Amino acid sequence: MRYRRFGKTNLQFSVFSLGTMRCLASPAEAYRTVNHAIAQGINHLETARGYGKSEQYLGEIFRTGLAVSREQVYITTKLPPAPNADTMRNWLDESLQRLNLDYIDCLAIHGINTWEHLEWVLAPNGCMQPVQQAIASGKIRHLGFSTHGSLDVILAAISTDLFEFVNLHYYYFFQRHAAAIALAHQKDMGIFIISPADKGGRLYTPTATLKELCAPFSPLELNYRFLLSDRRITTLSVGAANPDELTEPLTVADKDYPLTPIEVEIIERLHTRMVDALSTDLCSQCYKCLPCPENINIPEVLRLRNLAVAYDMTDYGQYRYGMFGNAGHWFPGVKGANCTECGDCLPRCPQQLDIPKLLTDTHQRLNGTPRRRLWD
Repeated sequence: MRYRRFGKTNLQFSVFSLGTMRCLASPAEAYRTVNHAIAQGINHLETARGYGKSEQYLGEIFRTGLAVSREQVYITTKLPPAPNADTMRNWLDESLQRLNLDYIDCLAIHGINTWEHLEWVLAPNGCMQPVQQAIASGKIRHLGFSTHGSLDVILAAISTDLFEFVNLHYYYFFQRHAAAIALAHQKDMGIFIISPADKGGRLYTPTATLKELCAPFSPLELNYRFLLSDRRITTLSVGAANPDELTEPLTVADKDYPLTPIEVEIIERLHTRMVDALSTDLCSQCYKCLPCPENINIPEVLRLRNLAVAYDMTDYGQYRYGMFGNAGHWFPGVKGANCTECGDCLPRCPQQLDIPKLLTDTHQRLNGTPRRRLWD
């Protein structure tokens, strides 16, 4: 296992962190998964108030004892931004009680996804007041935030200088947040990548096309290597449901070097396949088509189409597309079928894409059963 400095916190985190949202089949399964992760060198465990019984299960594990001392394991929990101080104060107390801990190494404000959330964080005597009091008393050692928001909201939150780290989405198949990675690094913030296996493309069940393009590596291994070759990134989340799901990430946990020539060649191969498969229908993800009068997240809809057409990633596309209109601020926007062909986006597209036609095509390809976030 390799370890990296988590920005200005100066904590040395393992390059993989155990996210505990999924290892909840039973307290015994949570115990097995957590202790196996620690035995393999993972020293950062991440949970959240919103992760079902995760905090309670971890609290029971801490009560009965780990194979290592408390000081050798770093704990992050996450609490949503709140409109008032009392709510946040109660949440903090509840999380500490559930976790059976006197202090939390890292607290992340969970889901600064909208401008309103950022306003709550910045409000005088608002939800950050009890957080700052907890920091002063030693109950919280370091403060950061997680986000599923738009790039402009993320950059604004980083620029407040309130936070020591950020948890965000960034993968080979989603590089929209590159500017946020750069700004966070400039401000010496720890950078934690959320769900590179699942949100990064459901890469634990890759398509035959994707496996062929990434050979001799697995697509998941290649995504991990793409991320860890960037030394600005500290750690990647692994949301293992059981000890067996830790096997693949640990195959690259001890590698710490730039991408090899063959890895670079494969990434170039993936790009070439995308360009050839999409041709003049390729959306370059410039985001200039927004805003849409009907609240369609056009770039994300067309990104999912890009992946389905180029790499046969239809299952992943249906998984994400089904969340439009069902996940609120965690995955904003509505489905492409809501397009009225008003033409508002057309003159703003530098590639002159027939966006209404592509939205219709995406809906036909990817529309399926509506989905929600796991704990909603």
